[in-house]
Amino acid sequence: MNKFWVVLSHTYLTRVKTKSFLISTLLTLLFIVGITNFQSIIDTFTDGDKEEIAMIDESGALGESLQESLTAAEEDFELISYDGSVEEGKEAVQSEDFNALIVISMNDNQLPEAAYYADNIAETGNQAAIEQHLQQLKIAIATQQSGIDEATIADIYSPIPFETVALNETAKTEEELDQARGIVYVILFVLYMAVIIYGQMIATDVATEKSSRVMEILISSASPVTHMFAKIIGIAFVGLTQVVLFMAVGYAFLAAKQDEMTGGFFSFFGVQDTSPSIYIYAVIFFLLGYMLYATLAAMLGSLVSRLEDVNQLITPMTMMIVAAFLIAMFGLQMPESTLITVTSFIPFFAPMIMFLRVGMLDLPFWEVALSIGILVGTIAILAYIGAKVYSGGVLMYGRSGSFKDIKKAMALSKKDK
Repeated sequence: MNKFWVVLSHTYLTRVKTKSFLISTLLTLLFIVGITNFQSIIDTFTDGDKEEIAMIDESGALGESLQESLTAAEEDFELISYDGSVEEGKEAVQSEDFNALIVISMNDNQLPEAAYYADNIAETGNQAAIEQHLQQLKIAIATQQSGIDEATIADIYSPIPFETVALNETAKTEEELDQARGIVYVILFVLYMAVIIYGQMIATDVATEKSSRVMEILISSASPVTHMFAKIIGIAFVGLTQVVLFMAVGYAFLAAKQDEMTGGFFSFFGVQDTSPSIYIYAVIFFLLGYMLYATLAAMLGSLVSRLEDVNQLITPMTMMIVAAFLIAMFGLQMPESTLITVTSFIPFFAPMIMFLRVGMLDLPFWEVALSIGILVGTIAILAYIGAKVYSGGVLMYGRSGSFKDIKKAMALSKKDK
């Protein structure tokens, strides 16, 4: 057991001291700080003054109504009545006296039309807002001209009352589903990235030790099986270190800005009023998913002797992870589909798909228990086979990159005994 901890600590310390680990951790922490302080950063780079747009009202009647409409909507720009000509207004924009110029008039049908002048029309926010408000004025004027009551038009354009009611008392409400969808998406993405990154890390680590002949020294002091599981858990601790750092920094900033982060984005992504059971299942399926793919990655990494061959051999594993993630993205909108139900019991898809179903639906416990049982059984079988392949694979040198080498590795494992 002492040898296990020696290999584990060596794996952990070697990884956390690498430049790639330090740089990626620092960049992610900066990203988290940036996201939690996004509004403060935006405010820092804005002077807080409203943009001023010159307005020439050739109709003599639309300008006041348009200004009232914009004021009621609390737009972040201001219309300033301009008494000069259109050409003088354009020159004022070019000399930066105004941010833009809007010229409004009536057409032959006595309906509004407008022209918008600005140095740069790449930013469409202001002109889109003005266009929308002018469209509303046009509808009001056209309604008045046709003799139709405005209240009737308002009723026509108002949204139809449409209530969704679940007959099953235990089913989630629409609001609960939206929150669950957000948090499930976030955790699925974290699981996807973790399995890809740390699975690749394990395979690369094993191949690096083989290529530098360090492996020969390691397996002479510890059995290959001990080495494999120490490697898997050591990398898991590396990932855990990063996750704890990210969560601690994120929680600290979220707690400091709790009053500013109520509703909106954070409500959609399930930060508020989320059931603790979702996080418990997230941890369970995260650990099971990691162990499943980490064992497979260690086994495949033991078959190669050169770093160049690692990506080729683990590509099928990566494709399975990508497929599971894509199916899960489909399942966010249709969690009760047959595809989602079936794949939630397939071991290599279950960590993501069953977690999605747990988060989105009210499932009977036996379904979740069956999926977890299949996962645990698959991990045990894969660990047994992986240990045998690893025992022989670490002794194989030369060009490699084929799954046929698994049979050769298992044969070497028997001879080694």
